[in-house]
Amino acid sequence: MAKKSVASLQTGSKRLTKAIKMVKSPKTGAYIFVESIMAPEAVNDWLNKQ
Repeated sequence: MAKKSVASLQTGSKRLTKAIKMVKSPKTGAYIFVESIMAPEAVNDWLNKQ
């Protein structure tokens, strides 16, 4: 299960995106949020990856 929350960040000449994904923990069963800052082209691949 993924929650797609994307914010655009701009630092100098690079354009970056912060993506937040909600992932269910295999140990406890609770949901945790995983954050990553990456290029906008890589967001969909990262969200689809488990």
